[in-house]
Amino acid sequence: MIRVVLVDDQAIVCEGLRVVLGAHATVEVAGVAHDGEQALRQVEALRPDLVLMDLKMPVMNGVQATREIRARHPEIPVLVLTTYDDDEWVIDAIRAGAAGYLLKDSGAEELVAAIEGTIAGRTHVDPAVAATLFSVVREGAPPNAELASLLSEREREILRLLASGLTNAGIAERLSLAEGTVRNHVTSILGKLGVDDRAQATALAWRYGLVTLDA
Repeated sequence: MIRVVLVDDQAIVCEGLRVVLGAHATVEVAGVAHDGEQALRQVEALRPDLVLMDLKMPVMNGVQATREIRARHPEIPVLVLTTYDDDEWVIDAIRAGAAGYLLKDSGAEELVAAIEGTIAGRTHVDPAVAATLFSVVREGAPPNAELASLLSEREREILRLLASGLTNAGIAERLSLAEGTVRNHVTSILGKLGVDDRAQATALAWRYGLVTLDA
C-alpha cells in the first residue's frame, strides 16, 4: 500500500482525489494539506511514501514546500499535480526536487500509474509539460560544454536515457549492462553534476542542452 499525502489549497480537489485514489487498492490517502506549511507538518507527522503536490498555494507554495520536503526527507518523493504548465513552474518544481510533473486533466489510471511508477523510481512527465521542456531546450541556452565535459560518453548516454524516464533496470536492458553497473554510473553522474537525485539531473540536462531532441 502506497501512503500518500495530498497537498492542494482547494478542498473540493482534495476530496475528489481522495475518492479517486481510494478506489485503487494500491494507494491510501494518509493525510491532506491545503498549503505548503501544512504539508511540511503532515509529512513530519505521517511520514508518507509519497506527496502529491499542487504548486500555487497560499502561505508557502508548492515549489518551496517541495524543496523543504526533499531537504528534510530525501527518501520521500514529491509528485507534482497542478494546472500550471508554464516553463518557469515546470523547471522550478523539478529543480526543487519534484520526481515528476502531471497536469490535473490526467485520468485516474494515469495518476495512479504515475504514483506507482514514482515509487518504483521512474520519472513521469505529462506530455504537455514535456513539450514545454522541449521548448526550453530549443529557445534556451546552448549546450553547456563545461558540464558535458564532466561526463564520459557512456555517462552522457545513460543521462539521456535517465532523462527519458527509464529506470536503472530499463537502462541496463537497453544498453546490455548489469543493473549494478548502471547504478554506479548514475551515482557518478549525480556527483559530477552536483545534484541530489534523478529528477534534478533530468531538469539540469534539459536546461543546459545535455539532452537533445533527437536523443
